[in-house]
Amino acid sequence: MLQAATFNERRLEGDYPFVLVDALFIKSREEERVVPRAALVASGIRSDGHREILGVRMGDVESFSTWEERFRWLKGRGLKGVMFVISDRHGGLTEAIARHFQGATWQCCQVHLMQNMLGHVSFRHRAEVVAAAQRVFQAADRKETERSLTEFVERFEKTAPQAVKCLEDGFEDALAVLALPEKYRKRLRSTNRQERLNEEVRRRERVIRIFPNDESALRLIGALLAE
Repeated sequence: MLQAATFNERRLEGDYPFVLVDALFIKSREEERVVPRAALVASGIRSDGHREILGVRMGDVESFSTWEERFRWLKGRGLKGVMFVISDRHGGLTEAIARHFQGATWQCCQVHLMQNMLGHVSFRHRAEVVAAAQRVFQAADRKETERSLTEFVERFEKTAPQAVKCLEDGFEDALAVLALPEKYRKRLRSTNRQERLNEEVRRRERVIRIFPNDESALRLIGALLAE
């Protein structure tokens, strides 16, 4: 196994048509202060389905300038051939994606969109909202997903109007995956596989609680990503 630092700086060979990006927030010490930090993680999938972590770097915040620097770093290591990028809807992130991967399609992570929707839903309505939204997201084609969206709007426009607005606003970007061949869709609907990796980092972090510095956080996260 490559050492974490070596893994994180290795040359990226070949094309990665599909790229998934996400941020993991931790706490780190900086000059006797505890500060929030963002571990920015990118993974890539080749045309043959092989998936790998491309790299992780620490940042102050999840902003345009931070993501732009990370994408410049990845491209400097050889990242190319990007056709489809999956992420959450963070404004700075989507702006950086548009600048560095011109011509690539952007897919809004369906899991993040669902979480945003549920922030506007009372607890007693959550299960039915999730079930109805999943019918929209998991539709086999454009006609079916538009029909499911219409049903969702009619059902929840009075009981959960903000959730309806959230879904309508994010609908096109969350269903960009329908333009891909069916064999790719399940893996590219969201950054959920990366989220599960983040959960493992979270599990380890609960033991540490606060990282003594960025380097220690990067060593742990990098080691987990390289496994």
